[in-house]
Amino acid sequence: ISLIYGLLVALRRVLYRYGWLKAQQVPVPVIVVGNVVAGGAGKTPVVMALVRHLQATGLRTGVISRGYGRRARDCREVLTDSAIADVGDEPALIKNATAAPVFVAARRFDAAQSLLARYPDTQVIVCDDGLQHWALHRDIEICVFDDRGTGNGFLLPAGPLREPWPRKVDLVLHTGLHPAFAGFTARRTLARHALRADGSEMALDDLLAANAKPLLAVAAIAQPDEFFRMLRAQGLNLAQTLALPDHYD
Repeated sequence: ISLIYGLLVALRRVLYRYGWLKAQQVPVPVIVVGNVVAGGAGKTPVVMALVRHLQATGLRTGVISRGYGRRARDCREVLTDSAIADVGDEPALIKNATAAPVFVAARRFDAAQSLLARYPDTQVIVCDDGLQHWALHRDIEICVFDDRGTGNGFLLPAGPLREPWPRKVDLVLHTGLHPAFAGFTARRTLARHALRADGSEMALDDLLAANAKPLLAVAAIAQPDEFFRMLRAQGLNLAQTLALPDHYD
């Protein structure tokens, strides 16, 4: 099955490379943040950091995404009060963390077109995931890895790879503690505050001071143990941990 999957991936790339299938282009630069390893490499935090950086330089930045796991199939803008089930948890997080315009659609080109129609002064678009979405032309590709590297080197389902590696990208970024090969490195840290259910902030130091009360840590991410490790490294005494499936409601 892995070999068949690899042949289909290779055929699709050839069709786009030689123009039998056309990649659609929008009139502003597109930066794709993706990975070749399935799940949990840290794309979304990288997207948020990149958007904040671009905003800090004065560039009007928008974000597009497929919106993994959402029940709606249309193209729509992600608003601060959008239902998570309709837009996806990661696009909602990006919207609330950066205040940038965010659009979701099954076809990233549709999302990009809608974003530019609604916000015509947008100067650059960041695509959350989409390294393998050849239908949208991209100007810069950033490939994110964690400590798994390329795993056993096999394509899905025999291994973790969505496509063969190495492949040409503009920037390789390692988010783990032990990069498997050459590239840039990023340091993952906890925020200095936690968010309560009502949206108010609680400083991490205050959470430490209140640590006489037993703490339950819950995570619905691809690699929850890394989150639990970071909490313990801050000195939090976790009475219990609960690891739910990735993107769990």
